[in-house]
Amino acid sequence: MSSSQQPAVFAAFSLNSENMSKSAINTVRTALGISGAVALIIGICITFWPKTAADVLTVLLAIYFLIAGLAYLGIGIFSRGISGGARTLDLILGLVFIIAAVVAFANIQATATVLAALLGIIVGIVWIVEGIVALVQSGDAPSRAWAIFLGILSLVAGIVLLFSPIWGFVVLFVITGISLIILGIVQIVRAFTFGKGAAAA
Repeated sequence: MSSSQQPAVFAAFSLNSENMSKSAINTVRTALGISGAVALIIGICITFWPKTAADVLTVLLAIYFLIAGLAYLGIGIFSRGISGGARTLDLILGLVFIIAAVVAFANIQATATVLAALLGIIVGIVWIVEGIVALVQSGDAPSRAWAIFLGILSLVAGIVLLFSPIWGFVVLFVITGISLIILGIVQIVRAFTFGKGAAAA
């Protein structure tokens, strides 16, 4: 697969600085440096202060609910080009969003716990389904033993997460934080080394 056909997620690592101008190289380096620093900071916060990070994410979600609620209320009240039924639905949706925002703001920690449990259950169900699919399709896999192992692992992890969603979510949260730290460091190093050997345009 050529670099032009690689997935976008690998774009930063498949860039070739040889045919790029100095300004383009500097732009890429700046983008990598900023994104790496942001990933590193968020990763450190999640890894070492997971409770605070979860509360911050809950606050951001509550702010989104409030803004979305006000927007839908505005559409329902002031829009004249849509039907009465659609405007009523917009008003109801706006009120639901605002109520959710008020509840979230009223008790940030409780809301964060509920969201963690909900996300843990969802991920658990996804992993169980993924494990079952992998086991069912293992007969057609090039490496049957490996497919069976991954299927069982996904199934067991999903069951554990389903019955201990909050604990499982905390583990996933910390793993995400560690991954972001590693990604941030890699991107920062890449920012300093990208285009070093390229001739100035």
